[in-house]
Amino acid sequence: MKAASLEVRHLTKTFADKVVLDDVSLSVARGEFLVLLGPSGSGKTTLLRCLAGIERADAGEIEIDERLVAGPRTFVTPDKRHLSMVFQDYALWPHLSVRQNVGYALAKWPAPERRRRVDDLLERVGIAPLAERYPNQLSGGEQQRVALARALAADVGLVLFDEPLSNLDADRREQLRIEIATLTREVGVTAVYITHDQGEAFAMADQICVLNHGRLVQSGPPESVYREPVNAFVARFTGLAADLPVEVLCPCGPRGYDVALPFAGDHRVRAHAPVTLAAGVRARLYVRAAGVRLSREHHEGIAGTVRDVAFVGRGYEHVVQVGENEIITKVFSETRHERDSAVRVCFDAASSFVLADAEGADRT
Repeated sequence: MKAASLEVRHLTKTFADKVVLDDVSLSVARGEFLVLLGPSGSGKTTLLRCLAGIERADAGEIEIDERLVAGPRTFVTPDKRHLSMVFQDYALWPHLSVRQNVGYALAKWPAPERRRRVDDLLERVGIAPLAERYPNQLSGGEQQRVALARALAADVGLVLFDEPLSNLDADRREQLRIEIATLTREVGVTAVYITHDQGEAFAMADQICVLNHGRLVQSGPPESVYREPVNAFVARFTGLAADLPVEVLCPCGPRGYDVALPFAGDHRVRAHAPVTLAAGVRARLYVRAAGVRLSREHHEGIAGTVRDVAFVGRGYEHVVQVGENEIITKVFSETRHERDSAVRVCFDAASSFVLADAEGADRT
């Protein structure tokens, strides 16, 4: 099985007067696992359907394995794009058994070779004992394993995943997420996977492309997207504990700044910024959950009051109010801090970043 490369250049798609893909360009290397991350309406599903050939783009080009499959005068049908797709609703043939569903794309293979291939894939996805059952006799997780095995059986270079875990409960979702990530890498295919779940994206991806309102707003390794969001939308959508108003005081080292919170007196918070900021500018401070801790030491951090606390197995997550009405969420501590108790909130500079307030105007 040879992994395929993928190139998307200036892809545009509209429905009526709504632009759903706006000049999207991206590259996926052979064997890479790319996750398209975005909220509902961001264009990620339309982009996946254009890659599959289910939708025609209005403009732009798509190359799969250095072969043009969509362009101004070119359109290759889905069955000739050397790809397969795992759908959100499984899309299994109800009248075929598990074995027949997985082997459907191998109808032209010699029977002994087809059986060996199907048996190997059923074993890999953990459903070999279910080979003779029909889809209506399977759970949701089992059906999705059948869909995964069928997608890999076709000996293609590119596999597309359309939010395949969204219909599963939490336990099955986590287990199947691991199986998809490991199995696609084991067999050596290139994968494009769409989701609105940030945790899922960071756990699975080699590269992440964040979409919003049809535009590709940031792309890169998960660590880069998480630690260095390019704007307020990416910061918020990829998970925050705090989003607070600040004033920039002065620079402190490469891309670092001291900022002041309007309700924290002389206390300064250190954060980093993706762009140069001028002293005195109004800005927003964004802090990841990993960068917030609670203290009872009066000389540390800023004053806060615990408004809620939840037991999460390994410890406690707190909701803390600072100032008159600013809220910080997902504040983890191994120690329980009771509701209405006074605490001090400390921020880690490595997990804190600041953007000019104009960047935060759109709270989508």
